[in-house]
Amino acid sequence: MIDVRQLSYRISGRSILRRLDLNVERGEVVAVMGMSGAGKSTLLKCIAGLQQPTGGQLFVDKIDIARMSENELNRIRRRIGMVFQYAALFDSLNVYENVCFGVRRHQSLTEREVGEVVQAKLSMVGLPRTEELMPAELSGGMQKRVGLARALAMEPDILLYDEPTAGLDPITSATIADLIVKTRDETGATSVVVSHDIPTIKRISSRIALLHRGKIAAVGSVEEMENSDNPAVRQFMTGSTEGPIQITR
Repeated sequence: MIDVRQLSYRISGRSILRRLDLNVERGEVVAVMGMSGAGKSTLLKCIAGLQQPTGGQLFVDKIDIARMSENELNRIRRRIGMVFQYAALFDSLNVYENVCFGVRRHQSLTEREVGEVVQAKLSMVGLPRTEELMPAELSGGMQKRVGLARALAMEPDILLYDEPTAGLDPITSATIADLIVKTRDETGATSVVVSHDIPTIKRISSRIALLHRGKIAAVGSVEEMENSDNPAVRQFMTGSTEGPIQITR
């Protein structure tokens, strides 16, 4: 469903992604882990068509989007739902208006049909009867679930999650992780999750990829990554300060 080939992204003379390769099969949940600043969010934004790579190819369902025009990209973007790190809800809109934001602009539905979509997606993420609440009245976990409901409202083929458990307590993080898997099971959507939260990654992943020095250093199942002899993988999975991954200041 997603095939990234030799992808590069360079800005202000700095290489963020360096000839990166990654493929994601239809219906998989692939987690991309790595240090803060490693380029995980940049990779996600390239897949979503929000940033244009400076080199390589990026196929979404066999269509190379790397050099598409803005109009061409808009057609692809409608097939992709993105759940942002801090939900990115519109503070001045209530939950109902946030969830139906894209639907009202891109689908020809009656208001009754729009309401049915909103209710269905909020129920799916475990937030029925919250339509009138404002973002400020929601907890961090609730905001993330509303963000997911908004993404689901467009019936995407692909769901992209940017640090979905950032800032959440362990129990809420586990709830969000289970919701990611439930969403995949119920919709069949292909999912890419960017995270450095190892418990969440283990809970949700079909496969795990480690992004290190601008490239995918290793890919494998949870078991394969836990038993990997790759020193960078071992270091990241165990949280050790000793190894090839060093904090840059």
